[in-house]
Amino acid sequence: MKPEFFRLLRRFTAVSAFICGTSAFADQHGIAMYGDPALPADFTHLPYANPDAPLGGKIVTSSVGTFDSLNPFIQKGSVHWQLRFLMQETLMGRSLDEPFSLYGVLAESIETGPNREWVEFTLRPEAKFSDGSPVTVDDVIWSYETLGTQGHGRYRGFWEKVESLEQVGERTVRFTFSTEDRELALLAGLRPILKKDQWEGLDFTESGLEVIPITSAEYVIDDFEAGRFISFKRNPDYWGNDAPFRRGTGNLDEIRLEFYGDETAAFEAFKVGEVNANREFNVAKWESQYNFPRVQNGEVVLSVLPHERPSGMTGYVMNTRRPQFEDWHVRDAMLHAFNFEFINEAMTGSAQPRITSYWSNSPLSMEHGPAEGRVAELLEPYSDQLPLGALFGYDLPVSDGSERNRAGIATALEQMERAGYTVQNGVMADAEGNPFTFEILLQSGSSENSAIIDIFSQALARLGIEVTITAVDNAQYRERTDAYDFDMTYYRRGVSLSPGNEQYAYYGSERADEPGGRNLMGVKSEAVDAMIGHLLNAPSQEDFVAAVKALDRTLTAGRYVIPIYQWNISRQAHDTRLKYPEDLPIFGDWPGWQPDVWWWEE
Repeated sequence: MKPEFFRLLRRFTAVSAFICGTSAFADQHGIAMYGDPALPADFTHLPYANPDAPLGGKIVTSSVGTFDSLNPFIQKGSVHWQLRFLMQETLMGRSLDEPFSLYGVLAESIETGPNREWVEFTLRPEAKFSDGSPVTVDDVIWSYETLGTQGHGRYRGFWEKVESLEQVGERTVRFTFSTEDRELALLAGLRPILKKDQWEGLDFTESGLEVIPITSAEYVIDDFEAGRFISFKRNPDYWGNDAPFRRGTGNLDEIRLEFYGDETAAFEAFKVGEVNANREFNVAKWESQYNFPRVQNGEVVLSVLPHERPSGMTGYVMNTRRPQFEDWHVRDAMLHAFNFEFINEAMTGSAQPRITSYWSNSPLSMEHGPAEGRVAELLEPYSDQLPLGALFGYDLPVSDGSERNRAGIATALEQMERAGYTVQNGVMADAEGNPFTFEILLQSGSSENSAIIDIFSQALARLGIEVTITAVDNAQYRERTDAYDFDMTYYRRGVSLSPGNEQYAYYGSERADEPGGRNLMGVKSEAVDAMIGHLLNAPSQEDFVAAVKALDRTLTAGRYVIPIYQWNISRQAHDTRLKYPEDLPIFGDWPGWQPDVWWWEE
């Protein structure tokens, strides 16, 4: 392992000027958001992959829930999150050892205009789909048009900024953009390429288990049983074994996803060997329950894996579309009533640090205290609409750790009163006597969330607030959150060292009410939109960092989410025969690392 935290990010932020470019970026093997990609044109493999890894073996992981679709590229259906990473292959691939650099996968080269107003990709002649047919420019154009207009909402934001998409050579496709946005040239390389002919006469938007999308990826679905398991097998005729980006990846013969009704059943399956790799998020469980016989006899090893990425935001999001949470005073009251210190002790033995902002654990995190310098300059034009604390400093409430949390409850009562609510005959109610109540929506099977929310609901009862806790299955949960039919629910949003256009999907106003979107809190803020715009078009590296810090302050002070603990390390328990390279990427345990670069060694 390499403990040089932020090694590449420091080099990344040390660039003295933002490389805007004055000439076309011609026929390169890769592209970086800022400056040049770290790997040279003649690189042989990714630095965190083992090109000599043996082939064979399998990894079996568990998930709580079920699935009713095998098409991860559309809006409909309940699809396991890992499918789109295992099934899709893209023109370029992202290195997990750099903040945001791409290298050729289906594309052998990339070329951009002087200001990245257009980008061209030239396909590798050897690129093929799993059925043996070649990947063509026609497939690329169809995939982008179809995904951008009929696919999952995650693909639409990019497509709306494409002015034209055309074939300009036998194997070359050009994107021309309608807006100034340097990140678009990179995003253009990161959409899945599907086989056009497969969908002739079929409705691409319909989900189900009958049609499995044909892609060019290393693995294909070999077998499945609805709601029970999905088995991927390594394609023996995979076209890209000699592509530098793929050397040392796709080493396992089988990747199997098993599905269980609850966390207890999933863990028991791991203990007896039905599952051979398990990612553990609860440190108290890691320290107290991972001493079962297969660990003691060495069949299972416990790996603690550091990473150097931002914390992102994990916690419980309040839906500001609902009248209960329109007022920030109410949201602030919820934060004071949520006794994190007591909950953290109960759940983890106080072993996990709390998330303090969206980019905590990284150089992009907001500083606490008043905004200064360029951050203050960016925020000042919106001072009359910023949430309290964005300019002058905001910190999450800290309790004394006792169960009663008297100071926190007292502050919560004050904030509820400022929002027009008082305790009347033991019940929190408005001036007309209408009780203040709301529903907390959870997915079935999550014992950790259930335990945390039980403690929280007891604290709310001291405020005279009665909440309804509703647990539903995966399909119902997806349907309700897609329709924003919730008051409060569990929330997890990962962020990167190079935030970009995805921030509009997470927090932008324009798509806040579009069904199936990712802006679960419903934030509509001119300041938030402006900070995203600044980070996308920053004239210097310093401005980029300042814009992210300003966005972080605005979101955190907006009090949209009740943060819980962060995971600055990953805990993996796995069969001793499952191996991974010693050199970890800066993103650590992240999509693209497991199972991608793991291998089986007897």
